[in-house]
Amino acid sequence: MSVVGSYLKKHTEALVKDVGIEAACELSGKSKATLGRYYSSHDEHLDRFMPIDAVAALEEAASYPHVTSALAELKGSTLNHDQRRRNSDDKGGVNADVIALSQRFAVLMGEYGQSIEDGIITVTEAKRLLRETVALQQVLVDMKLHLEEETV
Repeated sequence: MSVVGSYLKKHTEALVKDVGIEAACELSGKSKATLGRYYSSHDEHLDRFMPIDAVAALEEAASYPHVTSALAELKGSTLNHDQRRRNSDDKGGVNADVIALSQRFAVLMGEYGQSIEDGIITVTEAKRLLRETVALQQVLVDMKLHLEEETV
């Protein structure tokens, strides 16, 4: 199997498992066996991939766009997946952004302190640091947008 095919099958499996096999069957209109073929590495299933409409339906229910992200990575691109769950839609303006920025930076430094304690940053620790860095970046983007609004 090609590296690309194997990579896509792994992410397809992650997507199905994220949603849950029963829910994935219902959302995609496919049977368990059919979904299994989409991520099977057996020779007879090497050329079978999940249709894009099924991917879209499952990714809407998933916690992360597994297959879309994999496709972007294969093209050398990345996705910015905003996982923030705000209590309200009120943006709060620049003052709220400064507070959020300091809080996010504190969390990032806390994660870094824990990660570097033993002198080694593991893959799991690196993923947590990356998540916090992306969250910090999003706060900076929000802050930039609020500052631009105030200068208009």
